[in-house]
Amino acid sequence: MAFSEALAYILVATALIAAGPTTAQLSPTFYDARCPNLSSIVEDVVRQALLTDARAGAKLIRFHFHDCFVNGCDGSVLLTDSVEDNIDSEQNAAGNQGIQGENIVNDIKTAVENACPNLVSCADILAIASNSAVVLAGGRGWEVQLGRRDSREANRSGAVSNLPSPFEPLANLTVKFANVGLNSTDLVALSGAHTFGRSRCIFFSRRLTNFSGSGLPDPTLEPAYRETLIEACPAGGDNNRINLDPTTPDEFDKNYFTNLQANRGLLTSDQVLFSTDGADTIEIVNRFAASQEAFFDGFGASMIKMGNIRPLTGTDGEIRLTCTRVNPLPAVADM
Repeated sequence: MAFSEALAYILVATALIAAGPTTAQLSPTFYDARCPNLSSIVEDVVRQALLTDARAGAKLIRFHFHDCFVNGCDGSVLLTDSVEDNIDSEQNAAGNQGIQGENIVNDIKTAVENACPNLVSCADILAIASNSAVVLAGGRGWEVQLGRRDSREANRSGAVSNLPSPFEPLANLTVKFANVGLNSTDLVALSGAHTFGRSRCIFFSRRLTNFSGSGLPDPTLEPAYRETLIEACPAGGDNNRINLDPTTPDEFDKNYFTNLQANRGLLTSDQVLFSTDGADTIEIVNRFAASQEAFFDGFGASMIKMGNIRPLTGTDGEIRLTCTRVNPLPAVADM
């Protein structure tokens, strides 16, 4: 080998070492060759779940959202408490109070494992199921990026600090979204998932009579809507569930944004998108309220962007056999 060739070889090798291991990229075709019917398998299970649970779609999107905001989209939110595996579940965090739908995820995982064993991560199942939930509710799907792997760890403290709260002002929400690389358009678009699903009264009852400890109702809450909510949330009714969208509660459409324009956002974190003076989110709400196509475009783009938050790929993490538990470690042979 000539000196110049040897030098070039050394330089290339050194550059590769310095760059470290490469990270696989997410791709919509990741499973096409090995599990070509994956999307249909997931959608069929989601469709069956919706026959008995109108909230199934909203539950699945909430899981995906709460997963990605804590350590990235790695399926960690699905892990349940385990002393053996040193798991303090993220579901114990205040921001995950009342999170539901793990039974649906488990049913999807079972169906997927039967067709394509030990191949599809729970993190990817959440991403695909979210898309199916939107499509089945009348929305428009997006090109779901795939290839995530599952974490062997949960991060309860991260769930406490990172997840947006239904009580927060816009400034706090903006910071939490920015911390994971999402901007104001993403904040408004992803909040649009509240066009279906329900919320418990405990998450908005302060707005009705004692907003921010003032002894008065939230001034941004439309009075007639407030009276309706007071009737729906009597004393002792903290766990009553109320439609996030009072107009078309089980459809995926732009009505969430027209509700905000009418001061009928259910949660503080909803209404602040439109009622915070001078906020850049007001124009975005108006744009989505004026055009369902614009909302669908924005929602799909933001879901793809959110789904790319720090995924585990390549040989990182694992493909969990059960979404609620990490895989058993291989036995170590006696020396």
